[in-house]
Amino acid sequence: MGHEDCVFCQVLEKKLPGKVEYEDDDLAVIWDINPQAPTHLLIIPKKHIARLSEVEDDDSDLLCKMMIVAKEMARKLHLEKDGFRLVINDGRIAGQTIFHLHMHLLSGRRLMWPPG
Repeated sequence: MGHEDCVFCQVLEKKLPGKVEYEDDDLAVIWDINPQAPTHLLIIPKKHIARLSEVEDDDSDLLCKMMIVAKEMARKLHLEKDGFRLVINDGRIAGQTIFHLHMHLLSGRRLMWPPG
């Protein structure tokens, strides 16, 4: 961790504010400052990985934990009944604007398909 120019690294290091919903040794869950749905959380690993396509084999436990924590956040916020969406954008054309791997958890409104 610790890329000085990375917004998420700065939030994780408490150098920038963020409304933290959950945190452990491996990742944090914060509320998105530009929400695209009534519930919009970001699941962010503390290890700086620029994008999903740069994940290495030894990151598999971290990726699995991101999914498990997303499920736990959905349960905590009572989202299971109506459902939720998980999104990972990889690269600019996919909509990634902060190059630190993160997963969006969205719920609270009808999410259309196809996305985008």
